[in-house]
Amino acid sequence: MTEAQEVKTVLNDATDYNVMHELNSQWTLWFDNPSRRTNMSTWTANLKEVVTISTVEEFWGVYNNVSIAFDIPNGANFHLFRKGIRPMWEDPANEHGGKWGYQFQRSIGEKVNEHWLHTLLACIGETFDSSPDVCGAVFSNRKSCFRVAIWTRNAADKESCEDIGRHLKSVLGVNQPLEYFPHSESSKSAMYVI
Repeated sequence: MTEAQEVKTVLNDATDYNVMHELNSQWTLWFDNPSRRTNMSTWTANLKEVVTISTVEEFWGVYNNVSIAFDIPNGANFHLFRKGIRPMWEDPANEHGGKWGYQFQRSIGEKVNEHWLHTLLACIGETFDSSPDVCGAVFSNRKSCFRVAIWTRNAADKESCEDIGRHLKSVLGVNQPLEYFPHSESSKSAMYVI
């Protein structure tokens, strides 16, 4: 852009803007639809990389043009993870980590979209005190509830995990306890509760 060129942001020219706002990290949106899922190999095959975003403008372009969370099929998941991290326990960035999760009753209806959006914005805006330890976020549509989760890198780092959990609780605006579960399959009980 030359000095004489007018600065046009998406706010003052939605179609012909020339300024982009870079994110600190690139993020990849993934989707999996369980309609054909029967085992781990078919789940992996059904996990689809949708798009990678690196600017605020790309985020809003994607967010405004994909299905809203409330409308994805029952059993399906949206995943927004840092570029290069697959939304799987087996990914090296996730294997020693875990997740904070919250379940919303289905009666919340489309308001769940706001909770998912706030979670996405907290991720891409890196508003968590321990943002480098956040691997990604997952939205799950289930028969009995909606789930929102934040995945972290290191379950053993109690301080970082609890910082992330407290912030997620604030982002979601909930008063009920959040539970943190390590990804290790042997763990059936919460490691931390906020």
